[in-house]
Amino acid sequence: MAIRTLDELSLTGKRVFIRVDFNVPLDAECRVTDDTRIREAVPTIRFAVDKGAKVILASHLGRPKGKRVPEMSLAPAAARLSELIGKPVKTVPDCIGPLAEQAVAELKPGDVLLLENLRFYKEEEKNDPAFAKSLAALADVYVNDAFGAAHRAHASTEAMAGLVKEVAAGFLMQKEIRYLEGALKEPARPFVTILGGAKVSDKIGVVKNLLPKVNEMLIGGGMANTFLWALGQQVGASKVENDKGDEARSVIEQARAAGVGLLLPEDVVVAKEMKPEAQTRVVPVSGIPENWLALDIGPKTVQKFCSRIRQAGTIVWNGPMGVFEMAPFSSGTREVARAIADGGAVSIVGGGDSVAALEIEGVKDRITHVSTGGGASLEYLEGKVLPGIKALDR
Repeated sequence: MAIRTLDELSLTGKRVFIRVDFNVPLDAECRVTDDTRIREAVPTIRFAVDKGAKVILASHLGRPKGKRVPEMSLAPAAARLSELIGKPVKTVPDCIGPLAEQAVAELKPGDVLLLENLRFYKEEEKNDPAFAKSLAALADVYVNDAFGAAHRAHASTEAMAGLVKEVAAGFLMQKEIRYLEGALKEPARPFVTILGGAKVSDKIGVVKNLLPKVNEMLIGGGMANTFLWALGQQVGASKVENDKGDEARSVIEQARAAGVGLLLPEDVVVAKEMKPEAQTRVVPVSGIPENWLALDIGPKTVQKFCSRIRQAGTIVWNGPMGVFEMAPFSSGTREVARAIADGGAVSIVGGGDSVAALEIEGVKDRITHVSTGGGASLEYLEGKVLPGIKALDR
């Protein structure tokens, strides 16, 4: 791909439209409770400001479904960004039309304006050409720095890019591509991927794409139950995707043929109910009682997984090892998070639950790259071309 980066463009005095990802959580008082995505956009915004650009920011927040929902306004994000960059961030109660056009026309070099929530218009998610044209009319330069939305073919991430003369990737987008592409094409070895979460169906594409590239694949979480069941293990009342048994067996056979170590749990933490106060046991995977649920990897599996993690040169992790939001079933995920942080590998972590585990353990700052886009990073690792990235390819 031939994608220009922000530092290759002349920005002085130009209207620079930056698609950011300010889809951040808000509390009941509409205050930002996690500003990670805003912080990650700051280098791109500061660069454009320092170059004397008229900076126009646009994002979505939540799922307003084409309606104006006051509690999904981007005003709180503007207030937090203003604190982070140490200068006022202007707002306008629309993203297209006369109000937006006037606000942009009044900008001076170095000013920053955040448009209102793009998804207040249903045309955004429909990738509507007329809506994209209205957005493009505000810009001389289009920059996409919203990796978390790059897997969506929406008006502000795809159609608009084809309507602005100059386009580029922002520094966050550039960083996300660099780390993910590096893992896929030139990883330091051994290359170990750790996959968890509830369903095989959510990650089977990633499994298949990474299998020829990795040295070892560690599988935990609910998806491990389907693999164990496919091998003939009784998994009690644990959730299993019956229609994925053949695919799971095929993956196991492919790994064996390719000499890839595919590690499944040896033991698990089980309970009769998925509740914080539930009675738990640690049992081998061959001894899961009938009507009990496997809800976390057990200590022997933790030890084995962490041993492989310590030897890795590159690690990609997406998905928890169990129902980690409940204390009795959090140990496996937390131990994996600590082992990755303590190791010397190039570590890339994506997915909300995995990132939350890093934060709970206080080790997020010791990870090489924490992706801002769980869904986008999964699709990238699956080998898909993301619409928001393809649209930058001139």
